Amino acid sequence: MKTKKLQPDYTTNGNVYQLVIPMDIGEMIPADDSVRLLNAVMERMDYRRLYAAYSRLGRIEKSPKRLFKILVYGYMNGIYSSRKLEQSCRRDVNFMYLLGREKAPDHATIARFRSERLAEVVDDLFTQLVLLLADAGELSLSSAFIDGTKLEANANRYSFVWKKSTQKNEEKLQEKMKAQLPVLAAEFGLRFPVGQTIKAKDLKKLRKRLKALQAERGIVFVHGKGQRKAPLQRAIETVDEYLARQKKYNDYNHSFGERNSFSKTDRDATFLRMKEDHMKNGQLKPGYNATLAVDAEYIVSAMISQERSDSQTFIPMLKTLKGLGYTKPVADAGFESEENYTWCEENGQIAFIKPSNHDKAKTRKYQSDIGKRENMPYDAKSDSYRCHRGHPIKAAYEKKTKSKAGYPIVTTVYACTECAGCPYKAQCIKGKSKTPLEERSKNLYVSKTFLRQRQEMQARIQSEEGVLLRINRSIQVEGAFGVLKQDMGFRRFLLRGKGKVQTELLLLCMGYNLNKLHNKIQSGRCGTYLHIPKAA
Repeated sequence: MKTKKLQPDYTTNGNVYQLVIPMDIGEMIPADDSVRLLNAVMERMDYRRLYAAYSRLGRIEKSPKRLFKILVYGYMNGIYSSRKLEQSCRRDVNFMYLLGREKAPDHATIARFRSERLAEVVDDLFTQLVLLLADAGELSLSSAFIDGTKLEANANRYSFVWKKSTQKNEEKLQEKMKAQLPVLAAEFGLRFPVGQTIKAKDLKKLRKRLKALQAERGIVFVHGKGQRKAPLQRAIETVDEYLARQKKYNDYNHSFGERNSFSKTDRDATFLRMKEDHMKNGQLKPGYNATLAVDAEYIVSAMISQERSDSQTFIPMLKTLKGLGYTKPVADAGFESEENYTWCEENGQIAFIKPSNHDKAKTRKYQSDIGKRENMPYDAKSDSYRCHRGHPIKAAYEKKTKSKAGYPIVTTVYACTECAGCPYKAQCIKGKSKTPLEERSKNLYVSKTFLRQRQEMQARIQSEEGVLLRINRSIQVEGAFGVLKQDMGFRRFLLRGKGKVQTELLLLCMGYNLNKLHNKIQSGRCGTYLHIPKAA
């Protein structure tokens, strides 16, 4: 049977002839399309630092400005893969409009531009966009709503390395080496001094001396089945095995830093507890802590951290916001700490942070708990509390500690000396302890600075302004996370490494801000900063 030859160029199979001048592709795009807004905003930005990121001797194959527009527009529309971006540049009219008359870039060019070229300049480009929004009157530059969320890293979920397990295995290795290596060295007339720890350099010196003996004696090492290894060969292989294991533990300890875990696939990722639990058993997943600051529904600052809790990300975020002129940070209970309160007081910030016991303190169970310090009367003259039976709980001593960031904390320890035989002892003294209840006494740990700050904060958030700002915090920053995760479908990073993940987060935030600006313009809501609740 005779078959027809199919042409790879499909235009040769049709009788289509163009008899008109090529049309401007922009005529096919509606006047109110978001791609026109993106193009207009991006044209007002300064790209000198972006062009400086390219080598002066190299040739710029594609326009960096147009590549940047393509990336941001892709993130605006939930297109994150470099291959899908390349496909969109070949098929989508809006992407062609951003490219002008340029040929569609290859996916490798897009990926290389995002992971390498943008890393040093994306912060500057994001700041420029925020300043453009401020110049347009879209930002209040007064109150910023802060919150954090956990986003999964592009790493294997089962590639975990735990700090405690590593330290335990390293201790076992050290004990084994201390017992075997001096005996092994003595067999060949060598001396191997053992200190507190055996380091990798000590193993290298021993291996070097053993190999020198091999060269002197002319021993040829054998490999494979049926071969009988010389004692010197077995000794060198044992030292090599110990050296490889010690190097591995040194490498792991360097990657840990102050963390308790990391992923072998992405060493900057920490294993965190996520809301999306794929195993339905509370399993940890590798990820990053993404913290956002939102003003007038726009993201004005974003940062990636490896912290498991939000409290350690508050001060770095406020340092960025202070440079933009913000003076009223609003956050939830996860950001409360004496260190954060003190920083706000020293830097002129009027913070609105909900105390962690704000909701619990309203419950009947909390108010009827006789063991709570809040339910005990305090005498300022004698600096003592009174328990449920009327016994004094006096200040015994001060305990000085430091936070993770080095902030000094002074805690006053109050102790009761009349707990023996008290009928309310089981209700007053709680918590697990190896000491029997009969031998325990009531202790209160109070930071007077933190207590004063919490009382002031409690009064501030219950004011009219505080209630309005707390309502907007739940609407604006929680709403931003909802749009990013659900509407834009971003639940896992594509890039690996903290720096590259930060680049990806800022691209996502820029796409979010341009979508928000477009929606506000089209709905006539420009210039509105806060949501005012409607009266019932």
